[in-house]
Amino acid sequence: MILIGMFDSPFVRRVAVSMNLLGMPFEHRNWSVGRDFELIRQFNSLGRVPTLVQPDGEALIESAAILDFLDECAGPARALLPSAGKDRREALRLMAIAIGAAEKGVSQLYETVFRPPEKRHRPWTERCVAQMHAALTELERAWQARSGEWLIGQRMTQADVTATCVYTFLSDALAITRTATYPGLAALAARCEALPEFRASKAEWFPPGEGR
Repeated sequence: MILIGMFDSPFVRRVAVSMNLLGMPFEHRNWSVGRDFELIRQFNSLGRVPTLVQPDGEALIESAAILDFLDECAGPARALLPSAGKDRREALRLMAIAIGAAEKGVSQLYETVFRPPEKRHRPWTERCVAQMHAALTELERAWQARSGEWLIGQRMTQADVTATCVYTFLSDALAITRTATYPGLAALAARCEALPEFRASKAEWFPPGEGR
């Protein structure tokens, strides 16, 4: 399989980490939605990442859909998302909160990078900041309330993968710890980032812009 997208994106990276954890080899195309837009559109007409191209040429888009496909391939015993019940609902809830935080972070970056200062809408940016930190606070609360070594139960789930990829992205791109601290998330991220499956897909952060 071919995974298209840059690893400094939390959406691309959570797919790469999941494939590493599940032992699914892939070829990585380190393509940018700015610089390599037309290359990406050869596989995905939207020109978005992540895109996962299967051996038969079929392409899947959107990280949530790709992760669902990977879990189906892995089977219920190895899947990173719990198969049913309260644990599954809680994992989906935490993943949605983490992705929401990432999306609000991306909105802040785009407002700064792509709009000239005189056209930036400060109330919108402030709202994104508030939503991002509210989401991170909820993830921190969930960590503090956990009963095991991971966010859910006694083994790593997709909730841990997604929360870590998002926390690392926001730390690198927006230096979130300058304005708030999240000791639980920081501990989770440090534990996960030390694993080879995470290290294999860690990339230096570069801000979006022309040529990127």
